[in-house]
Amino acid sequence: MSDATLTETEAPAASSHAAKYTRNNPFSSTVLVNDLLTGAGSEKETRHIELSLEDGMTYTPGDAVGIIPENRREAVDEVLRALGMTGSERVLDHYKVEIGLDEALRTRLQIGKLARGSINQLAKVAPTNEGLKALAGPENKARAEEYCWGRELVDLLEDFPGTVTDPQQLFQVVSRLTPRMYSIASSQAMHEDNVQTTVRVVRYETHGKERQGLASGHMGDRAPVGSTFPIFLHANAAFRLPEDTNAPVIMIGPGTGIAPFRAFLEERQATGQRGDNWLFFGEQRRALDYLYQEQFEGMHRDGLLTRLDTAFSRDQAKKVYVQDRMAENAAELYAWLERGAYFYVCGDATRMAKDVETALLDAIAKGANATPDHANEYLHMMKKQKRYQRDVY
Repeated sequence: MSDATLTETEAPAASSHAAKYTRNNPFSSTVLVNDLLTGAGSEKETRHIELSLEDGMTYTPGDAVGIIPENRREAVDEVLRALGMTGSERVLDHYKVEIGLDEALRTRLQIGKLARGSINQLAKVAPTNEGLKALAGPENKARAEEYCWGRELVDLLEDFPGTVTDPQQLFQVVSRLTPRMYSIASSQAMHEDNVQTTVRVVRYETHGKERQGLASGHMGDRAPVGSTFPIFLHANAAFRLPEDTNAPVIMIGPGTGIAPFRAFLEERQATGQRGDNWLFFGEQRRALDYLYQEQFEGMHRDGLLTRLDTAFSRDQAKKVYVQDRMAENAAELYAWLERGAYFYVCGDATRMAKDVETALLDAIAKGANATPDHANEYLHMMKKQKRYQRDVY
């Protein structure tokens, strides 16, 4: 889970001590480490973050840490200018607590990525505005979605000035600022008093403005060592190492999808688990984007990582991805599955996870010398046995 918004109610944390810290009652964590993992010249900015935990807060590899970010100062100031307000105006937050508008924009309201619902709500606030009418309602869905692409609340306010006359209306127009969930990249058996994660800092320019991801921008620009911000731990029982510590494990983790597998490997190392481990990691360039290279290659040399296969897409003329490495090793992949291996995928849901599943089905069909239908049945059985697990976003 990387920069994914938590929409479900978080599962109970692993202990009664930890359970007191939730999204509504987070722990004020200190940033212990904030290191850049990618090299100078990389197209990506990926950071390794370590955050303090209070004694009694516990997590399991596969879990996530919930980050409660703040909107950046520049974004808040832009919205205030578009509103023609000072920020000292008083509003009631979602819990009917009176606070200043500046604080509300900074810590309570989702003023970043624009949603179609905000257009519909603003049209209700300003029902006589013809421009908003042309974007609002189900009949204008496609037009509104096109308008929303790459825009934030400030763009909407600038394009339709004067539509918000009372700052309290903002609570009707935009949604609540919600936590972002990041896969935990550490084992507590190895790091007792902290939780670690891997963050890709999202920065881009659209419609003539510099933008950044909400939580990733916070951790990239506004979370130096020694600073604090609110966090909570989120259990993910659907993404777990095998109970049988001798079972082989295959992990597919390109980009920041590597995070939970670093946790898995540290756990298996710290607790002496004897099962074979096979890691596939992919990124753009070996010299610039090989996350945790020294640690993983050390694990490979020491025998903890039975196999380590990498795919660096931009290091040769023809792009190579993790699913290509799977195809190259299809026979051995199937042999591992026949030995009872558990198969895990973490990362991008839109393309990577689908391509990886296709490569897995191909490996099963080839290995079994069977039809695609048989491969699908085989995979279905793996899912029932919880031997095929995904954490995709």
